[in-house]
Amino acid sequence: MKARIAWAAITLAVLLGGAAARLTVGSHTAHIIWMTGLVVMAIPVVFATLRAAMQGRFATDVVATLSILGSIALDQPIAGLVIVLMQTGGEALEAYAEGKASAALRALEEAAPRTAHRVVGNRVEEISAAEVDVGDHLMIRPGDLIPSDGVVIEGESELDTSSLTGEPMPVSIEPGSNVMSGSVNGFRPFVIRATARAAESQYARVVALVRTAQASKAPIQRLADRYAVWFTPATLLICGIVLAVTHDWLRTLAVLVVATPCPLILAAPVAIIGGINRAARRRIIVRHGGALEQLARADIAVLDKTGTITMGCPRLASVHVNEGFTQQDALRLAATLEQGSSHLLGRVLVESAEEEGVTIPSSSGREETPGQGVAGVVEGKNVRVGARSFVLPHCEDGEVEAKRFEAKEQKLRAYLGVDGRLAAVFEYADEIRPELHDVLDTLRAYGFKRILLLSGDHTPIARAVAERAGITETHGDLMPGDKAKFVERLRSEGQGVMMVGDGVNDAPALSTANVGVALGTHGRGGGITTEAADVILLIDSLTGLSEAVEIGARTLRVAKQSIGFGLGLSGVAMIIAAFGGLAPAVGAAVQEVIDVAVILNALRSSREPMYGRGRIDTPLPVHCESNGPEDADAADDQSVSARPSSPEQAA
Repeated sequence: MKARIAWAAITLAVLLGGAAARLTVGSHTAHIIWMTGLVVMAIPVVFATLRAAMQGRFATDVVATLSILGSIALDQPIAGLVIVLMQTGGEALEAYAEGKASAALRALEEAAPRTAHRVVGNRVEEISAAEVDVGDHLMIRPGDLIPSDGVVIEGESELDTSSLTGEPMPVSIEPGSNVMSGSVNGFRPFVIRATARAAESQYARVVALVRTAQASKAPIQRLADRYAVWFTPATLLICGIVLAVTHDWLRTLAVLVVATPCPLILAAPVAIIGGINRAARRRIIVRHGGALEQLARADIAVLDKTGTITMGCPRLASVHVNEGFTQQDALRLAATLEQGSSHLLGRVLVESAEEEGVTIPSSSGREETPGQGVAGVVEGKNVRVGARSFVLPHCEDGEVEAKRFEAKEQKLRAYLGVDGRLAAVFEYADEIRPELHDVLDTLRAYGFKRILLLSGDHTPIARAVAERAGITETHGDLMPGDKAKFVERLRSEGQGVMMVGDGVNDAPALSTANVGVALGTHGRGGGITTEAADVILLIDSLTGLSEAVEIGARTLRVAKQSIGFGLGLSGVAMIIAAFGGLAPAVGAAVQEVIDVAVILNALRSSREPMYGRGRIDTPLPVHCESNGPEDADAADDQSVSARPSSPEQAA
């Protein structure tokens, strides 16, 4: 882009230098400066057009190049220099609008496991992840990134698998459990037997999927080139007719000059830059101009579940208390033991109790069983809180009592036992975003014919969430590669696909879609997710998705209007030039006036609309850590126990 800007600046300097020479030295010197400058400055433009023609691309540049060559041949340097200026300036604007390529691969590779700890006899040696071989025994320490797929042979712990599945709840593992590379170990060391090399493991497959998706993604055809398909032949036909009838080369050049498709070259990039700037003011980052066009053209929306249409973390949805206990009692006793707990659900309980104004007393004899629950003495009572298997065996008639509070569908639950009796059952849920229904209505209004939910969570859970959201097409139990293949299948059907996600597990699908949209501020994927996406919503709200689609639609509409407006004026000027009403240099000046009019019209894309579906007010971001309990009807059912004790229980 810098080279194009420099070339345009030099061309302008040549024009001004020649004008200064004409005023001070004389017209002959000025003509030499202009003509020499034209020949030099035309070289890269002509060669670029010839190179494109050899590759079978006959775009807007053809008419401009013929005008430049005609200006040189007929000794009309001013007309030629003006065209070079518009051509190089338009290309610079286009390059600016296109933006930089995604660095998703670099971000993924930087986050890949680098080291491993191989168990050899009684010692543990540190090796690079690339050295891991099938059958190696690897020690996974707390906080370690698992370097390769494997099976647990010793120890128990919890894993953060959100980068692969998108689900925030930790997964409990024990001997016999399968683990995937890219998962993060929680609180206890364990030993695995590698079942694949690092380069063949799950995380490496995610990297490979993103690489393949980006390499196979076809470049977006310039909007101008689609119009040039008919405009260029029509221009050449008119020039041929004028030359055949008048035998006047200067008149033919005048027609060619005013027909130079500067409106095509300028309208789209100016409108796109305006749209990008407007999006930035609404805290939406558009990484390249093609993304706005794809937002406007897409008719299929693919949404991730956890963290995208839901808030992405569990909330206390309801408290079922047994006879003799109140909700305040249950929250006070449970929160007392959960104070200081590292478990996500424990923190949620404490926050809920504080928001209810419950006074949390002290406890004694507190013992936590990681992944299961906490036991201790509170107010002289023996209290246990945690997973079903941790609490109910210590409660008289615990199974019978629990069934009274457990609905038919499975949910995320914690249990409270007090002095050998079941006191309460806490139900958690992941809320649907409050703005979701309005966003879906907006997408449908802007022409999205299909809206799908893809999730790494179990299909029944994903389907239950989708039903409450008003989404009829749902697919669950999907790994990152499955999502990418699904999106690719939709694209192969000839549809424009918009993928919306927030985690590393969404990166391959974001790269595969025609346009990928990431919730970039609070998403679990961090830089990896945002680098894989074309559009980034900086506010943790889906309202930005509605705004991005609206901005894309308006930008494309303004660009098309500007192109049509400019070509219409050029057509009128061509008729005048064909009848001898414009000399080549005057035609170049007329073309400049048309260009200014086109630019001013295209700049409308940067302004907020004064009417209609334009500005969509964005609510303040809602964060999981700060909100209180919500009604169970607005909660996200989860088919897992509160502290899952096996991989099968964890979603």
